[in-house]
Amino acid sequence: MQASPAARLRELLAKPELQVMPCCFDALSARLIEEAGFPLSFMSGFAVSAAKIGAPDTGLISYGEMVDQGRDICSAVSIPVIGDGDTGYGNALNVKRTVQGYAQAGFAAVMIEDQLAPKRCGHTKGKMVVDRDTAYSRIEAAVDARNEGVDILILARTDARHTKGLDEALDRARQFSQIGADILFVEAPRTEEEMRRVCGEVPGVHMANLVEGGATPLLPPELLQDIGYRVAAYPLTLLSAAMKAMTDALAEMKTGRHPDAQLLEFGDLRRLVGFDAYYDAESRYAGARED
Repeated sequence: MQASPAARLRELLAKPELQVMPCCFDALSARLIEEAGFPLSFMSGFAVSAAKIGAPDTGLISYGEMVDQGRDICSAVSIPVIGDGDTGYGNALNVKRTVQGYAQAGFAAVMIEDQLAPKRCGHTKGKMVVDRDTAYSRIEAAVDARNEGVDILILARTDARHTKGLDEALDRARQFSQIGADILFVEAPRTEEEMRRVCGEVPGVHMANLVEGGATPLLPPELLQDIGYRVAAYPLTLLSAAMKAMTDALAEMKTGRHPDAQLLEFGDLRRLVGFDAYYDAESRYAGARED
């Protein structure tokens, strides 16, 4: 029997080397990440909100929309996927339901954060955090759901650095660890020195979040590993690359030219979408296929 997504993620996190984690936003992007040889991914809330409802990551997308997208993503790949659970979509009991729902959708881990609802991207303006007791109760509820038999890891995130300073963020991360979170995420440290403090002063498995143009420096993977991070997430790299490619192609078409140089060969497109695998499976049941 194949190990569960959570068990496979635990195996990856037990390794000493940094896990580079491109983030997905739909089933196709997740499949491309697996095809490229990466061992895990993360369903980015920013990217899903943009791709699924065409709206910014400001709390507009719902739990139902996120978990539905996650179910499609997890069913399309065999690598473990971490899901963005935002604030848990309500009080502590909502958090427990979110954790349970994400596990049922196939996620290996779920991220719960301490922002005040409606939440927003950690590298944009206007975000605020709840008080300590509320933040801790969210993680307690998530950990309780896990301990009551839900096979999923808990990724605890704090955005306190933005409005309350790094010391407050570190205190919250320490308490998240004490409560039982499996992975810790201090969002938006602003310098390499702050990133070293995160990993050096808070015991646990840490994730770095690398946003192009964001508040955190884009350090190379070997330096992130030296600092002490176990996972490096790139939440917007693929979305940004896809949007640039599409806008460039549209600009070409607007001028009357066809963007041939920017396109995949049709055979590669078919293969990546899954036609070749489908034809191979089809031939086992219906004989040789026609070309």
